[in-house]
Amino acid sequence: MLVVDGSLLLGIITERDIVKLTTFGTDLSAVKVGEVITQEVITLRFSDNNNALTALSLLRQHKIRHLPIVDDEEKLLGIITPNCIRQVLQPMNLLRMRQVSEVMSTNVVRAFPNASVLSLARLMTEHQVSCVVIVEQGIETTDDYPIGIITERDIVQFQAMELNLGQTQAKTVMSTPLLCLHPEDSLWDAHRQMQQRPVRRLVVAGDRGELVGILTQSSFLEVLDPIEMSGLVIALQQQVEECTTELQQINQELQKEINKRQQIEDELRRSHEELEQRILIREIKIC
Repeated sequence: MLVVDGSLLLGIITERDIVKLTTFGTDLSAVKVGEVITQEVITLRFSDNNNALTALSLLRQHKIRHLPIVDDEEKLLGIITPNCIRQVLQPMNLLRMRQVSEVMSTNVVRAFPNASVLSLARLMTEHQVSCVVIVEQGIETTDDYPIGIITERDIVQFQAMELNLGQTQAKTVMSTPLLCLHPEDSLWDAHRQMQQRPVRRLVVAGDRGELVGILTQSSFLEVLDPIEMSGLVIALQQQVEECTTELQQINQELQKEINKRQQIEDELRRSHEELEQRILIREIKIC
């Protein structure tokens, strides 16, 4: 959430901030937003010179997931997130050529089903991650097998429901069953999975169902190389310009057709009036 005074941006508070406050045992109902917001917010000035790749570079450089857009007077106009960029820049062929294993994170924070939700919030804060995968250990192997997941957003919702996070076990509130990706799946398939469900992260499992990684929306940004994507942006801009020109031509043709029809209607109306006049004159002569 962005905190503003009128249209002036004062700060930002994210799910991660709520999770961090939760680990401190903070009574959120007694805390004002202004006391806990991040005030030194990285922003991007709205300009014709800035595009999606500029925003992508800032997100990567500062390792953030929310980028407010302001005008020349620092007034808030909107916000950009990794999901926004992923939805706009969808290079189908590029994603089809890349596998999940190339960009997934193998450093997955995990916990067992009987762990408390409060301990999971502490793990998220300690490791600066957005989720914890709930696992069971194999009987004959040391592999961990994913059975559920709890995210920052879940923690925020549990807080709103006023659950006792210290006494609530992960297995009672985790999202399950999991639809897991395979390391050899294409990023395009993963992208479609996220859109269809919709979710912001997917667990990756090996041939035996063991946990091998996790894929998030930010993972897709690793594929979007700014140099390579610059060509895509230029191509998209050219397509937009071509479509605009084509639409203008169609509009001109439609206007000509409308004018032509109008002329025909005017001629028909005059002919009708002349015919009525002739009929009237003829009737007068007959009388």
